[in-house]
Amino acid sequence: QARLEESGGGSVQAGGSLRLSCAGSGYTSTSNSMGWFRQAPGKEREGVAAVWRDSSTTYYSDSVKGRFSISRDNAENNVFLQMNGLKPEDTGVYFCVADRLVGGSWYNSQRWLTWGKGTQVTVSP
Repeated sequence: QARLEESGGGSVQAGGSLRLSCAGSGYTSTSNSMGWFRQAPGKEREGVAAVWRDSSTTYYSDSVKGRFSISRDNAENNVFLQMNGLKPEDTGVYFCVADRLVGGSWYNSQRWLTWGKGTQVTVSP
């Protein structure tokens, strides 16, 4: 059974940087897509970024475009999220996702089959 485990979360001041990592295990082949969602207290889960298998296609939410960068290591089914210029509104639990169902929008959480348990990111003013 495929599993995802996030690491790299923590607390930083506004303007700082963090790099999230996600390690996939139990895979027998390369996942078609991988990505990141986040959930802030009292808010719905939202898509942050996604990357397709060949890494040539990436997507970002408007709120992080230009500040965050997603990348993946297909050999190990690992995905990374480099977060620069962090803002207090980036605070939340960040979830690694993989194995997206074909069709629909990448930011639709219901289209992703495999989820990590999440890692906390806290950005102070």
